[in-house]
Amino acid sequence: MSDAPFATSAMPVMRHVGIVVLPGFSLLAQACATEPLAVANRLQARPLYRLTVFGLEERPVISGSQQALVPHACAGETDETLDLLLICAPGPLTGRVPASLLDWLRRLAAARVVLGGIGGGPEVLARAGVLDGYRATLSWSRFEAFAAAYPRVRLSRQLFEIDRDRLTCGGGTAAMDMMMTLVGSQHGTGLAERISEHFVLERIRMGDEPPQVSLRTRLGHAPPSLREAVALMEANIEEPLTTHELAAHLGISRRQLERLCKKYLQAVPSRYYLDLRLQRARRLLRESDRPAGEIALLTGFSSAAHFSTAYRNHFGIPPREERLA
Repeated sequence: MSDAPFATSAMPVMRHVGIVVLPGFSLLAQACATEPLAVANRLQARPLYRLTVFGLEERPVISGSQQALVPHACAGETDETLDLLLICAPGPLTGRVPASLLDWLRRLAAARVVLGGIGGGPEVLARAGVLDGYRATLSWSRFEAFAAAYPRVRLSRQLFEIDRDRLTCGGGTAAMDMMMTLVGSQHGTGLAERISEHFVLERIRMGDEPPQVSLRTRLGHAPPSLREAVALMEANIEEPLTTHELAAHLGISRRQLERLCKKYLQAVPSRYYLDLRLQRARRLLRESDRPAGEIALLTGFSSAAHFSTAYRNHFGIPPREERLA
């Protein structure tokens, strides 16, 4: 296996992918991770990927929806070489993780096998110590607890994370985007797009996109005034409100609004608002043919130059390069 999990070989080789399913796993997440590989094989009419399902025992593994999946083998009890091993676990992770599984993950990491976590899988990898120093993401509901328990893991709130030889996502359909990105990096974007079309998807979402989570879900524990403030921001992207105007709409002081944002959003109101506007601009650049100057106006910037500077400062590249990419 190469140092990077996405190196493209001149001569396509069959990669052996394993997935460990733990009791209570999401059947949807498991299917989203494995079906793109099966479709890749069918579309190319040759075996690009061979899949092995592992359980903790030889008996069927019961999913969160009470459906049974029969594993091919027990985790750790194989002499076959793996190129990638995914851990699909319930999120949040419940119960004890066997020491034998954690030991196996450490051995695979030492052998430079690519490791991935889906749903509660990132927490299993973290317990094994094989995520230390890596960027990773997981379900939003476990973010704060995970950050406190595993400070050596560099957490992000992205849709999925690919950092060298580690892949992580919070589960659900994000696993499909992650795996189609994997296929695209190994066998070309054309094949990845054909897989996306097979599943009747509009597009392959990129890893740096934030998960599409409802406002009530994102800020469920925040005071109603903060939820209303964020809703006002999201509804006024083209003509942004000032912090003073937001506070006046809510009937609170500017200082109160700033304290709420710092506590629950870890940012001052103006910075959080700017991030919302730039994320909207990024989606427009990626998904539309609108000129950059028009996108600047649609996201509340007074000029294309101001927009370009803000975009570069935030994402590290100017809007023009974003569109080319």
